[in-house]
Amino acid sequence: MNSLILNKLNEIEEQAGVSILYACETGSRGWGFPSADSDYDVRFFYVLPCEDYLKLDSPKDSLNLLCGDLDLVGWELRKSLQLLRKSNGSVLRSCNLL
Repeated sequence: MNSLILNKLNEIEEQAGVSILYACETGSRGWGFPSADSDYDVRFFYVLPCEDYLKLDSPKDSLNLLCGDLDLVGWELRKSLQLLRKSNGSVLRSCNLL
C-alpha cells in the first residue's frame, strides 16, 4: 500500500502542478486502531508554483482524491497556516502533529 500511496502523491504533484511538502497517514490506521474494513486516509500540505500566488484570483486551496480504499486530502500551505492562526486544530489532528 505504501508504494500505491507514494505513486498517487506523485500523480497529484504532476497533474495538479503542486509540490507536496508533507504527507502522513491519519484516521483509524494512522492512529493505530484500524478495523478490517478501514480505508487509508492520507493528508498532505502542498505549495503551488510561485506564479500562482501572483494572480489576482485566489488559487484552489485544497485537493481531494478518492481512489478505492485510498482517501487523499491536501491543503495548500497558506490555507493550513490560516487555519492554525484561527486555532483550528483540524490540520494538526489530521496530520498527527498533536
